[in-house]
Order: sequence, then structure tokens, then C-alpha cells
Amino acid sequence: METSTQPEIAPSLWQSIREALRGGHQDFTSGSLNRSILLLAIPMVLEMVLESLFAVVDVFWVSRLGSDAIATVGLTESILTLVFAVGMGLGMSTTAMVARRVGEKNADGAAISAVQAIFLGLVTSLVIGLPCLLLAPKLLTLMGATPAIVATGANYMRIALGGSGVILMLFLNNAIFRGAGDAAIAMRLLWVSNILNLILDPCLIFGLGPFPKLGVTGAALATFSGRGIGVLYQFYRLARGTERLHIAARHMRLHGEVLWRLMRVSISGILQFLISQASWIGLVRIVSLFGASAVAAYTIGIRIVIFAILPSWGLSNAAATLVGQNLGAGHVDRARKAVWRTGLWNMAFLGTVGVVFIVFAPAIIGLFTNDPVVVPAAVSCLRIFSYGNMAYAYGMVLMQAFNGAGDTVTPTYINLVGFWMLEIPLAWWLAMHTPLGAKGVFVSVVVAQTAVVMISLVLFRQGRWAQQKI
Repeated sequence: METSTQPEIAPSLWQSIREALRGGHQDFTSGSLNRSILLLAIPMVLEMVLESLFAVVDVFWVSRLGSDAIATVGLTESILTLVFAVGMGLGMSTTAMVARRVGEKNADGAAISAVQAIFLGLVTSLVIGLPCLLLAPKLLTLMGATPAIVATGANYMRIALGGSGVILMLFLNNAIFRGAGDAAIAMRLLWVSNILNLILDPCLIFGLGPFPKLGVTGAALATFSGRGIGVLYQFYRLARGTERLHIAARHMRLHGEVLWRLMRVSISGILQFLISQASWIGLVRIVSLFGASAVAAYTIGIRIVIFAILPSWGLSNAAATLVGQNLGAGHVDRARKAVWRTGLWNMAFLGTVGVVFIVFAPAIIGLFTNDPVVVPAAVSCLRIFSYGNMAYAYGMVLMQAFNGAGDTVTPTYINLVGFWMLEIPLAWWLAMHTPLGAKGVFVSVVVAQTAVVMISLVLFRQGRWAQQKI
């Protein structure tokens, strides 16, 4: 007697998109690779779009307060990149470890890893936040701020840096969800934070309704409030559990071996992102030599670029999760294919955005400022950065592939060479010894990112990342 089975009908594109937004159980170590990338990439890209809205919304409203207020945001953000570096370093090691355990079908191991990561995040938040709360005015002065900028922005920096713990925990908890493959949850968490920020920003900056008029300080308070409530919601979801990850009472203790492995990978991960993000401090310090208008132009230009790059980073995070889970399942070839394919998707996306920015730069900058001194410099900044979009796109995916495998050392060396041995010296020379001036700083970024991509391609092809244990 013969039996016949109906062939499984592959879900349509729209069904996959709906599933990606809704969230649900999916084994990313088998089945269609394109569908796996799509299910992870859509919520991760939207998550990063929402994260980038924090920066764009703040500078949109603050730009109405003048160049000193814009410069305050720019100088503070350049230091805050160090906090982002710590958050990304902790987050990447957490994603790698949780993803590896999920790929191994070790649910308890994934939960234990998540608890150790939360402990590290809370301790790190205190270590960073308290000194920044006390030293905010001195930090602004060290960054080249004028007395007027210090007077305007000291409280902004106190709130933004002193409350940096909410940034760390937002990064870290979402990294746990991403590692588990629960990207839709991470996306929805940022919806909550951003809606609050969108409402509170104009209210606290301009004193609308019953709210006090706090100026640029109100922007920092609005962002802190939005992110803080988002973190509380994260803890609620972690306690409630998901299909892939559930933290029970038995997991709520320190595990020395797991904690040490996580710390070991996190240290090099944090160093990797510190090297990368600290280079932006060096760049903005060089730009500050050309005055507040140059810093304001840089601030507006980089915020717009970040708005595009963060969604692109979401695609890169999808590659990291796929690499981690597939290495855990022993599918090295699938992990490698996921990286190449995600890289091509990322290049198509960010390359298209780059063309839009180059063509419509004056109109885009005009949405933020009409200052006749700031506008031309901001247009040049946006266009020059956009020429490097294709390099940024593929470089992000390759770097996240190393991180997703737990190899945080290789990207650290790449960043050291690309950003500190090439970018900073080149930026100084072009700005101070050629007619380019501040534009030379922007050109150095494109050159350095291209070099980073070339080095990453060579090292990825060697395949040592696939042997990494975590």
C-alpha cells in the first residue's frame, strides 16, 4: 500500500513579513536561509530604526535652540559613544553566548548566560554613571567646549551620561532577546521607548502644557525617561519568558565559570567598540578646532548618517545571530553563507540610502537648520560620509560575523589599525595641512572604513572564526 504526502508549501513573502513582525518560534539552523535572514532582519532593522530616532528627534528639536545647544548635544554624544561601546561590547558577547546555547538546544544554558550578562550590566552601569554625573562640566571643557556651551549643556551632559545605565541595559537586554532569536520582542520594546521620547521631547524642551521649560536639558530628560521605562518593560518580558528563553528562579544566581567566560569575551568586545567609538571623540575634537558652527554641522550630519547606519546595523545583528546559532548546531557552511548573503542585502540597502543622501543633501539638512554658516558644512559632511556607505555596509556584517562566533579579538585588532593607525592621523593631516579643513576629517572616515572592509574580508576567508569556542 502506497502513501503520499503533500509537499510543504513555502510561506509567501507577505506571510514571512507578518511572522517577522509578530514574532514566533522558528529554527534558524535549518530551512530556507533567505527566510531565516528575513525573519531576523525585519525586526532587527526596525529596532535599530527606532534606536536611531532617539538621536534624530533630539537634534531636530534642539536645533531650534541655536548652535551652542546643538554643539552641546554633539560633544556629549561624542563621549556617550564610549557608553555605547561598552553596551555593544557586552551586548555582542551576550548575543554570541545566548545564540550558541540556543543553537545547541540548551535552554538552561541560555537562561544562565542571560542572568550573568544582566549582572555584569548592572555593575558596569554604576561604575560608569556615578563619575560622569559628578564630572560633566569638566568633561565638556576637555572636549573643547566654550564657557557658553558649558553653561548651556552641563545639566544635559549630567543626565545623558549619569543616566547611561539605562542605555547599557537597553542594549544588553535586547542583545539577550536577539541571541535567542526573539528579535520581534526587542523591536516592540523600542516602540515603547520612542513613543515616550517623541511625546516628551518638545514638552520638556519648550515647556508645553504643564511641563517645565528646560531647554536642551529637557531633551536629555525625555530620552532618559523613554529608555528607562523601556528597560523596566524588558525586565518584565524576561521574567515572563518567551518561547526560546525563560529565566526561572533556579537561574537567578552567579555561575563562576559562565560569568568568567562571558567577561573574557566581553572585555575584548568592549575594547573593540571602545577603539572604534573613541575614534569619533578624536574626530570631533579635531572638528572643534574650527568653531561651534563646524561642530554643529558635524553633529547634524552624523546624526542623519547614524539614522541610516543603525538600521544597517540591524541587518548585521541578524548575521551575528545566524552565525552563533548555526555554529552551535554544527552548521559552519550555513553560517558562512548567511554572512555573504546578509552582506549583499546590506550593501543594497545602505548603497541606496547613500545615493538619496548625496542627491538630496541640501533638502535633508534644511529640515534641521537654516543657519547660513552651518548648512554648507553640514551638506558636505553628509555627502562625504555617504560616499562610504557601501564599505560601511559590508564591513558591519563581517565584523558582526566575527562577534557572533564569539571571536571578539579579531575585530579589535582590525579597529585598532583602521581607526587609530589610519583614520585619526589622516584626519589631522587633511584638516590641518591641506585646504580641506574640517572636510578632511570626513574624508578620513571613508578611507578608514574602506581599509577596515578589505582587512576583514581577508581574515574572514581564512575561517578561524568558525573554530571559536564560547
